[in-house]
Amino acid sequence: MTDKELAREIRKQRRLEKLGSNNPICGTCGEFDYRVLERHHVAGRKHDPDTVIICRNCHRKVSDDQKDHPELTLHSDQMLHAIGLFLLGMADLLKLILEKLNEFGLALVERATPAGVGVKS
Repeated sequence: MTDKELAREIRKQRRLEKLGSNNPICGTCGEFDYRVLERHHVAGRKHDPDTVIICRNCHRKVSDDQKDHPELTLHSDQMLHAIGLFLLGMADLLKLILEKLNEFGLALVERATPAGVGVKS
């Protein structure tokens, strides 16, 4: 193994260790290249430590969606607020999953239909 290959393998192992999996995959789109996978705090970093593995593209989308979630107010119950944010974060992830399911479903239907034959919607 060359020095370059060894350095690449060390980077890979460090990344996999950080992700906590030897076979990480984006929970929303299915990307499996460890180099583009990250941990996302479902309720937001300040509110809950739970994370999911998603790719950078999906991470940017759901992190931006989190910016529209309600802010904690002075009189809010912190625990209920955190639970609400967690549920909103899961809904954001599910929206991406639904988009991908729709995309995959349409692609399969299109692929299953012989060329020149119309498809009913």
